[in-house]
Amino acid sequence: MALSKLLLQFRFVKAYLIALYFLEKYIGGLLFLTIRVWMARIFWDSGVCKAQSWPNTLMLFKYEYKVPVISPDLAAYLATITELTCPILLVIGFASRLAAIPMLIMTAVIQCTYLCLNEHLYWAMLLGLIVCFGPGLFSADFLFRKWVLQK
Repeated sequence: MALSKLLLQFRFVKAYLIALYFLEKYIGGLLFLTIRVWMARIFWDSGVCKAQSWPNTLMLFKYEYKVPVISPDLAAYLATITELTCPILLVIGFASRLAAIPMLIMTAVIQCTYLCLNEHLYWAMLLGLIVCFGPGLFSADFLFRKWVLQK
Protein backbone atom coordinates (compact mmCIF):
# COMPACT_ATOMS: atom_id res chain seq x y z
CA MET A 1 0.00 0.00 0.00
CA ALA A 2 2.67 2.51 0.94
CA LEU A 3 4.60 1.85 -2.26
CA SER A 4 1.58 2.51 -4.51
CA LYS A 5 0.88 5.77 -2.68
CA LEU A 6 4.49 6.75 -3.18
CA LEU A 7 4.28 5.94 -6.92
CA LEU A 8 1.02 7.87 -7.19
CA GLN A 9 2.66 10.84 -5.56
CA PHE A 10 5.63 10.52 -7.91
CA ARG A 11 3.32 10.50 -10.95
CA PHE A 12 1.57 13.56 -9.57
CA VAL A 13 4.89 15.34 -9.04
CA LYS A 14 6.07 14.37 -12.52
CA ALA A 15 2.81 15.60 -14.11
CA TYR A 16 3.05 18.79 -12.09
CA LEU A 17 6.61 19.42 -13.28
CA ILE A 18 5.63 18.75 -16.90
CA ALA A 19 2.74 21.21 -16.58
CA LEU A 20 5.05 23.83 -15.10
CA TYR A 21 7.53 23.37 -17.93
CA PHE A 22 4.77 23.79 -20.52
CA LEU A 23 3.46 26.93 -18.78
CA GLU A 24 6.92 28.47 -18.49
CA LYS A 25 7.98 27.67 -22.03
CA TYR A 26 4.87 28.31 -24.11
CA ILE A 27 2.22 30.11 -22.11
CA GLY A 28 4.88 32.33 -20.53
CA GLY A 29 6.10 33.23 -24.02
CA LEU A 30 2.58 34.18 -25.07
CA LEU A 31 2.15 36.18 -21.88
CA PHE A 32 5.36 38.13 -22.53
CA LEU A 33 4.27 38.74 -26.13
CA THR A 34 0.96 40.09 -24.85
CA ILE A 35 2.74 42.33 -22.34
CA ARG A 36 5.07 43.67 -25.04
CA VAL A 37 2.24 44.43 -27.47
CA TRP A 38 0.10 45.98 -24.73
CA MET A 39 2.84 48.30 -23.49
CA ALA A 40 3.90 49.16 -27.04
CA ARG A 41 0.35 50.16 -27.94
CA ILE A 42 0.07 52.52 -24.96
CA PHE A 43 3.30 54.35 -25.79
CA TRP A 44 2.81 54.24 -29.58
CA ASP A 45 -0.63 55.87 -29.36
CA SER A 46 0.79 58.61 -27.16
CA GLY A 47 3.70 59.21 -29.55
CA VAL A 48 1.43 59.40 -32.59
CA CYS A 49 -0.81 61.88 -30.77
CA LYS A 50 2.22 64.02 -29.89
CA ALA A 51 3.56 63.94 -33.45
CA GLN A 52 0.20 64.77 -35.03
CA SER A 53 -0.30 67.89 -32.95
CA TRP A 54 3.26 69.11 -32.45
CA PRO A 55 2.42 72.71 -31.47
CA ASN A 56 0.07 71.39 -28.77
CA THR A 57 2.74 68.97 -27.61
CA LEU A 58 5.26 71.75 -27.17
CA MET A 59 2.69 73.83 -25.30
CA LEU A 60 1.82 70.93 -22.99
CA PHE A 61 5.49 70.31 -22.20
CA LYS A 62 6.02 74.01 -21.46
CA TYR A 63 2.96 74.65 -19.30
CA GLU A 64 1.41 71.36 -18.18
CA TYR A 65 4.06 68.65 -17.88
CA LYS A 66 6.63 69.87 -15.40
CA VAL A 67 9.55 67.68 -16.49
CA PRO A 68 12.52 68.39 -14.23
CA VAL A 69 16.15 69.03 -15.24
CA ILE A 70 15.77 69.32 -19.05
CA SER A 71 14.08 71.99 -21.16
CA PRO A 72 10.44 71.47 -22.17
CA ASP A 73 11.35 71.40 -25.87
CA LEU A 74 14.01 68.73 -25.37
CA ALA A 75 11.63 66.73 -23.17
CA ALA A 76 8.97 66.87 -25.89
CA TYR A 77 11.42 65.64 -28.55
CA LEU A 78 12.82 62.88 -26.34
CA ALA A 79 9.38 61.70 -25.25
CA THR A 80 8.06 61.61 -28.81
CA ILE A 81 11.11 59.84 -30.21
CA THR A 82 10.99 57.29 -27.40
CA GLU A 83 7.27 56.69 -27.87
CA LEU A 84 7.68 56.16 -31.62
CA THR A 85 10.80 53.96 -31.63
CA CYS A 86 10.74 51.82 -28.49
CA PRO A 87 7.28 50.30 -29.13
CA ILE A 88 8.43 49.02 -32.52
CA LEU A 89 11.43 47.31 -30.93
CA LEU A 90 9.21 45.95 -28.17
CA VAL A 91 6.65 44.42 -30.53
CA ILE A 92 9.21 42.59 -32.67
CA GLY A 93 11.16 41.69 -29.55
CA PHE A 94 14.45 43.14 -30.74
CA ALA A 95 16.62 44.81 -28.07
CA SER A 96 13.52 44.57 -25.89
CA ARG A 97 15.30 45.14 -22.61
CA LEU A 98 16.99 48.25 -23.95
CA ALA A 99 13.68 49.49 -25.38
CA ALA A 100 11.84 48.92 -22.12
CA ILE A 101 14.30 50.97 -20.04
CA PRO A 102 13.45 54.43 -21.49
CA MET A 103 9.76 53.51 -21.34
CA LEU A 104 10.21 52.62 -17.69
CA ILE A 105 11.99 55.93 -17.05
CA MET A 106 9.19 57.83 -18.81
CA THR A 107 6.64 56.01 -16.68
CA ALA A 108 8.49 57.04 -13.53
CA VAL A 109 8.69 60.67 -14.68
CA ILE A 110 4.98 60.73 -15.50
CA GLN A 111 4.13 59.15 -12.14
CA CYS A 112 6.33 61.47 -10.11
CA THR A 113 5.83 64.79 -11.90
CA TYR A 114 2.52 64.88 -13.71
CA LEU A 115 -0.14 62.33 -12.86
CA CYS A 116 0.08 59.87 -9.99
CA LEU A 117 -1.99 56.84 -11.03
CA ASN A 118 -1.93 53.17 -10.05
CA GLU A 119 -1.98 52.38 -13.76
CA HIS A 120 1.56 53.72 -14.07
CA LEU A 121 2.69 51.32 -11.37
CA TYR A 122 1.26 48.44 -13.44
CA TRP A 123 3.12 49.74 -16.48
CA ALA A 124 6.30 49.85 -14.42
CA MET A 125 5.81 46.27 -13.24
CA LEU A 126 5.17 44.98 -16.77
CA LEU A 127 8.13 46.87 -18.22
CA GLY A 128 10.24 45.71 -15.28
CA LEU A 129 9.41 42.11 -16.14
CA ILE A 130 10.72 42.66 -19.66
CA VAL A 131 13.89 44.33 -18.36
CA CYS A 132 14.55 41.56 -15.81
CA PHE A 133 13.43 38.45 -17.71
CA GLY A 134 13.61 39.45 -21.36
CA PRO A 135 10.96 39.44 -24.07
CA GLY A 136 10.14 35.73 -23.95
CA LEU A 137 10.10 32.88 -26.41
CA PHE A 138 8.31 34.69 -29.24
CA SER A 139 10.82 37.44 -29.96
CA ALA A 140 13.70 38.36 -32.22
CA ASP A 141 15.95 38.48 -29.14
CA PHE A 142 15.19 34.82 -28.40
CA LEU A 143 15.85 33.75 -32.00
CA PHE A 144 19.06 35.79 -32.13
CA ARG A 145 20.32 34.30 -28.85
CA LYS A 146 19.46 30.78 -30.08
CA TRP A 147 21.29 31.42 -33.37
CA VAL A 148 24.41 32.84 -31.65
CA LEU A 149 24.61 30.01 -29.13
CA GLN A 150 24.43 27.38 -31.89
CA LYS A 151 27.59 28.73 -33.52
